[in-house]
Amino acid sequence: MSSSFYLFIILEMGILNLSFSLLLLLSALQLVSAQLATDPNEVSALNKIIDHWDMGNQLSLSIDPCTPNATWASSTANPRVICDCAGSTCHITHLKIYALDILGEIPRELFELKELIDLNLGQNVLSGPIPAEIGQLSKLQYLSLGINNLTGPVPQEIGNLSKLLSLSFGSNQFSGPLPMKLGKLTTLQELYLDSSGVTGPIPQELANLKSLNTLWASDNLFTGQLPEFLGTFAELKDLRLEGTLFEGPIPSNFGALVKLDILRVGDLGEEDSSLGFLENLTSLSTLSLRNCRVSGKIPEQIGKFAKLQYLDLSFNKLTGQIPNSFQEFTVLQFLYLGDNNLSGELPTNIITPKLIALDVSFNPMSGNLPLNFVRTGFSMNVLGTSINGNGLPDRGGFGLLNCLQGNAKCSNQIPALSSFSIKCGGTSQTSASGIEYDDDSETLGAASFYKSSRWAVSSTGNFVFNSNGPQYIASTDSQITETLESELYKTARLSPSSLRYFGLDLMNGKYIVELHFAEITMEDDTSSWKGLGRRIFDVYIQGERVLQDFNIQKEAGGSKRALIKTFETNVSNTIMNIHFMWAGKGTCCIPLQGTYGPLVSAINVRQVPGAGNSANRGRKRVGRIVGISLGCAAAVVIVSSAFYLWWIKDDAPGHMRVHTDIPKK
Repeated sequence: MSSSFYLFIILEMGILNLSFSLLLLLSALQLVSAQLATDPNEVSALNKIIDHWDMGNQLSLSIDPCTPNATWASSTANPRVICDCAGSTCHITHLKIYALDILGEIPRELFELKELIDLNLGQNVLSGPIPAEIGQLSKLQYLSLGINNLTGPVPQEIGNLSKLLSLSFGSNQFSGPLPMKLGKLTTLQELYLDSSGVTGPIPQELANLKSLNTLWASDNLFTGQLPEFLGTFAELKDLRLEGTLFEGPIPSNFGALVKLDILRVGDLGEEDSSLGFLENLTSLSTLSLRNCRVSGKIPEQIGKFAKLQYLDLSFNKLTGQIPNSFQEFTVLQFLYLGDNNLSGELPTNIITPKLIALDVSFNPMSGNLPLNFVRTGFSMNVLGTSINGNGLPDRGGFGLLNCLQGNAKCSNQIPALSSFSIKCGGTSQTSASGIEYDDDSETLGAASFYKSSRWAVSSTGNFVFNSNGPQYIASTDSQITETLESELYKTARLSPSSLRYFGLDLMNGKYIVELHFAEITMEDDTSSWKGLGRRIFDVYIQGERVLQDFNIQKEAGGSKRALIKTFETNVSNTIMNIHFMWAGKGTCCIPLQGTYGPLVSAINVRQVPGAGNSANRGRKRVGRIVGISLGCAAAVVIVSSAFYLWWIKDDAPGHMRVHTDIPKK
């Protein structure tokens, strides 16, 4: 036989041997794979968890939970189970049950999964306390319990989770103080506890959390002074502390937080603060120090912050002029300086290329409007100032509110009105009782005002993190209950900060103010996480707070239910002002980002029969009348563009108190 034949035989035998070897290797791998299985205690615990939360239709474990390529292991799976099979036994390391409206308490079996690294139970309707056994999950790096209905104290055993990098338990119903043992979480980088319900001072032990880069703690009843140790968290990039009971001042060592990208502090009491600490915080893109009793002048250095996109210093006690450096902003989009004591003129080129909204309302400023103030997509509010209004769309309103200075008449005409009614956020309509509600469907922006023949409205603020864009009017097709006037409540005007209405040319005397409300954007479905939101705001009439921490849904007994709040007040200078103000409280992001702030459906104001000129004996009085039935909304102190507004400070920093005595001759 030829040599080529023998060569062929040899090659064929080699291939057969290689195939046999590969077959043996594959068989061995299959044998090893068949031998790998999830810890039976963990399998049993997982099945009990599924049964406890009635999740059989969402996660049915007909095979081993750690089976490779199982549907529940993909990156997009929810529920999701991920395992580590590096050893001879597989262990569950990741469990995600997110936004599935899971009801019930946290079962003890969950803590049998002792190899968990990542546990995400966010956006459900979990209730009851967090069991102390949570401290047994010592390998956890990520724990998310945010947006649930959990109650009781935050367990101190969480402090045993020494490997945690991220901890979230915001938007719950906890009570009591933060546990001191949270200070043991020295590797923690992210802490989300906003709207969690915790109270009292922040424990000094939390000064050990030096690795934090994110801290959300707004809308909690924290007390005492704003902790100075926060200024030692050199890695902080995102700090949010609004709507608390903290007292000022803002510690000067906050100036060391040079990595800050977002700083939102608001609603501080007691001592004044200054802006000196900001000098080196040049990495900021969002800076909000709203209602913080900030006094003094605005530093020129802020105008050189090249990354700043959002700046809110409203409702403070700032003095002096707006720095000329504010003409140098390159990416600034929103600038809020309203309700301060700023004077002088607006810098000529303050409307920088990217600016979308400018609010300088209710400041004793003068001069002319800046260049380029008429620009597509740009809104500006100069109400309550002495800025020359030439060129404004509503030139007819110029000078209207000089009367608030206390030595001028509010109108050149004899006041002839004894009532006004507004369909907030909607078109005109007549109620079954014959009340004619005026159209208030005008599109308002992030710093806007509008004047009708009998009233005016002003809105300031921007829903910064709203992915759906600005939403200043809400509407629904749903039927509104507890009223025969359902259509009156199907639209409402919204504001992320301050909403003000003025009644104009009113005869002096005693008035009844009806504010109509219905919560139409937040749900009240107790079986869904989307029903866990809380809208909270304050209401002022004639400068006096008549509602504090007002929650429409709570007082009406649910969403889409009409509610009327009725008050009595005096008009002594032909002007009525109603102010709705967000004070940093309530949830921010349920059911969507940017769901918060004042909401009002309608306003009805009428003079008390026979009470004309009853205010000529002095101070205004605002009294609550017994009687709540349907729902209306209201607004806030608003003034026509380019007018000098006299005002003084109320107990609430930055809130305008209108002069209501009859002007002296």
